[in-house]
Amino acid sequence: MKLHNLKITVLVDGAEVFADDPQFEGEPPKPITEYHVIQSLRVIGHTVTALAVDVNMPDIVRTLADNPPDLIFNLTEQYNGDRMFDKNIAACLELLDIPFTGAGAMGLMLCRDKRLCKQLLGLHKIRVPAFLSFVPGQRYQCSGKLHFPMVVKPALEDGSEGIANASIVHTSDALRERVEFVHSRWNQPAIAEEYIPGRELYVSVLGNARLTVLPVRECRFEGTGDDPDGPTMLTYRAKWNDDYREKWKINFGFADLEPTQLKKIEKICKKVYRVLHLQDYGRIDLRLRPDGNIVVLEANPNPDIAYGEEVAEAAEKTGMDYEALMQQIVQMARRRFYKSR
Repeated sequence: MKLHNLKITVLVDGAEVFADDPQFEGEPPKPITEYHVIQSLRVIGHTVTALAVDVNMPDIVRTLADNPPDLIFNLTEQYNGDRMFDKNIAACLELLDIPFTGAGAMGLMLCRDKRLCKQLLGLHKIRVPAFLSFVPGQRYQCSGKLHFPMVVKPALEDGSEGIANASIVHTSDALRERVEFVHSRWNQPAIAEEYIPGRELYVSVLGNARLTVLPVRECRFEGTGDDPDGPTMLTYRAKWNDDYREKWKINFGFADLEPTQLKKIEKICKKVYRVLHLQDYGRIDLRLRPDGNIVVLEANPNPDIAYGEEVAEAAEKTGMDYEALMQQIVQMARRRFYKSR
């Protein structure tokens, strides 16, 4: 079968499906990743069906087993509202033995828990922020080994969920208060990590056997200055609120880096990608400290690949348009699957 004429099933979160357009055939009220991916795959020439994952995994499994597609493009991020179950969806796809895009169950598990991720990277001599973990119901203990300021956030969320200016704490009392807030609001462990000053960089990586590091993106906080109320990291509002970004002059662009520094970043990001079992595409978020040290903040399996977002923008910088990026992900996933057979 030609690589431009595949039968592709796109798995999407049920909450992202429009009731009057479950197959994303018309233009939605707002552009979303699912629409961008499905439409681009159709433009390429693939036969695409959207399949919504809600609380219906047994039905999904039967549908895919009875009529397996050539490829599953996995865009799910949760199951029944719980993001911890994203790995379970990938595990089901692995058991069905159907090729699918993005990280498998192992990669999703290692990246989901920020504590586990940092511990593993630390074992591999990759610099990460020092941190403490606070589990709901357990005795509150604050080690004297860490230094303020610290950033407190939910241990199991992504997309900057639970991160606000108030997440940066400067005292033990503020730390306790924010930890209790995370426990109450998200009902999950909190992680408190040392705040890392410096430039905030986003590094997209493509590949499996061979890895390609795309041009590095940077988030610039140009309007904060000395204002203590201004953001110095990518909070939830800074990530998702256009008016807020305009107010504080938060801009995204390509990083201007010295060649030697860029090579170090590329080497570290490739190592992170390998250690965490990422597949096809991923994004590494890091801080470049004023002293030149590189600190990895997050690793993102299956990051947002909507048109205009970080991965797509970085790919376009190399001359790869959006359809070409989608086709490359499709090809990488199929090659990886059949090479392992």
